[in-house]
Amino acid sequence: MEENKPLDSNQEKSSPLKRGWTTGACATAAVKAALTAFFTKSFPDPVTITLPKGQTPSFALAYESLGDDFASASIIKDAGDDPDVTHGALISAKVEPNLSNQGLKFLAGDGVGMVTKDGLPIPKGEPAINPVPRKMIQGEVEELCREQQCKADFIITISIKNGESLAQKTWNPRLGILGGLSILGTTGIVNPYSCSAWIHSIHRGIDVARANDLNHVVGSTGSTSEKAAQILFDLPDYAYLDMGDFAGGVLKYLRAHPVPRLTLTGGFAKFCKLAQGAMDLHSSRSQVDFQVLASWVNDEKLAEKILKSNTGLEVLQHCKAHDFDMPGLVAKKAQEKATKMLKDAPVSVDVMVIDRKGVLLSHVF
Repeated sequence: MEENKPLDSNQEKSSPLKRGWTTGACATAAVKAALTAFFTKSFPDPVTITLPKGQTPSFALAYESLGDDFASASIIKDAGDDPDVTHGALISAKVEPNLSNQGLKFLAGDGVGMVTKDGLPIPKGEPAINPVPRKMIQGEVEELCREQQCKADFIITISIKNGESLAQKTWNPRLGILGGLSILGTTGIVNPYSCSAWIHSIHRGIDVARANDLNHVVGSTGSTSEKAAQILFDLPDYAYLDMGDFAGGVLKYLRAHPVPRLTLTGGFAKFCKLAQGAMDLHSSRSQVDFQVLASWVNDEKLAEKILKSNTGLEVLQHCKAHDFDMPGLVAKKAQEKATKMLKDAPVSVDVMVIDRKGVLLSHVF
């Protein structure tokens, strides 16, 4: 795909999986359409914007409204083939003159959250509209105002239909973003299954923990492992990082932005992969190496059974029958791999290995 070549937001042919558009790109397009109509009394449909890397996608309008002193436009977000919670969300922008003549002012409408904790890229008390979307919106507004030979003095209100309920499926409540979703995006484009939003949320979670002087965070592979940690630790909810499969995402960020203590908690099979050196624990990107597990035991009969196993659960069952503490060994080796990834960062790591029911199998400090 060539830069500056117009893209159709409903058709992306540069990869087998369809790309999508960030909430920031959709909000920018809605603002541009609304402000254009405010000036000209006519809505551009589709509306074309310029993304940070120069691409110029076009967006169809879903709704539009024009009054004497305001204009508003809405766009339905298309996340492409990415499993994005905001896919299909209605993102709206309302523009009206800022009578205080103090430039652009951003407001959170229904479904857009407010920042209530330190550590995020937007200060407390501000709408959760991230810096790059703000810059994109500001660029489009200033260009239109230059054409109209007027100052860029406007109030911009961004809304997301059902955003408050959708936000419950995201990290926002833990990060202290209350009342709705965030307006996100650094490039304007969502690459399918890039998982960049998930890793971005991990990073922001660590930022919030550091800004609130928390000295202990917990990275869990899922809700079951998180609940097991919550039984042991009396920590605020923002101490718990839903790292999913991205152990490397947690460790690399902590290497540069340390928190004194990190607890990693996860299932036996996933932490077998971490113990073997994998930093992405997803089944499509790393597998349990039964030969490696077999090499860790001295019992030939047990080693043979491990080699013939189909799953981590089967390995666990064989080891239990032979009274061999494989969970403890996996936890220890996972701790060693995590510590190595952290290099010399001042972070101590302990590892909890649990079973599928959330029972603690091993905890290594």
